This record gives sequence, structure tokens and C-alpha cells, in this order.
Amino acid sequence: MAENKTTVTDVDPEDFLAGVKTARQREESRRLLAMMSELSGAPARMWGPTMVGFGQYHYRYDSGREGDALILGFAPRSGKFALYGLMDSPEAPALLERLGTHRRGAGCLYVNRLDDVDEEVLAELIRAAWAARRP
Repeated sequence: MAENKTTVTDVDPEDFLAGVKTARQREESRRLLAMMSELSGAPARMWGPTMVGFGQYHYRYDSGREGDALILGFAPRSGKFALYGLMDSPEAPALLERLGTHRRGAGCLYVNRLDDVDEEVLAELIRAAWAARRP
């Protein structure tokens, strides 16, 4: 069975964020870091080369594949953010309707900039995601 590619690394998330290309995205990444740190109470850790994650859980599929994944997190991408773990809580569907401009992917939520979303609703999504999976 293939190894999981996205695992915890020893890279400091602050060092990674210092290298984000644009000033706007660096500033918004630091806002996301502070928000997710405060609301989860968990330290930020790098997962793979580009994902800032908080907490972890173990999963096992019926196929036998298993591994560890971040509970919630984000990755600055070219011109947008990928937000992980925010769509799985029971409260998520109603909160996503109130979030603001976003796109949904298979396993993540995409926002172009934090000004496009209601940060109070984003905070509610983070709290709900953390409560649904916290250790």
C-alpha cells in the first residue's frame, strides 16, 4: 500500500508563511494562523510542504488504507486559500450558506481572500470542525 504523501514535517509554519509570495497573502495567512490557533488551542504544524495544520486524527478505510490527517488547516495557493476540514461538521452546510464568496472542492473550501468571507462565520466553521474531530 502506498505511503501517505502528506505528513507532519519539522518546518516552522512561521518560516513557511514568511516565504508566501504576496504581502496580502502573507498577512491573510498570518490572520488564518492566529484564528485557527486560538479557536483550536492546538499548535500549528506543517503538513507536507504547503499545508499549515492543527491537530490530527487517525483514519481507516474499509479498504484497509489508514493514516493520520490534520483536523483543520489551510494552504496559501496561487491567488487563493485552500481551507481544510471545515466542511465535515453537522453545522457546516448551514454555515457555508452564510460564509460569503467561496468554492467547494472535494475535500476543501477555496476562498480568494479573507475579505470575501464573513470572518465570524469562518470562526464558527472552525469551532464546529474542531469540536467534531478533536482528540
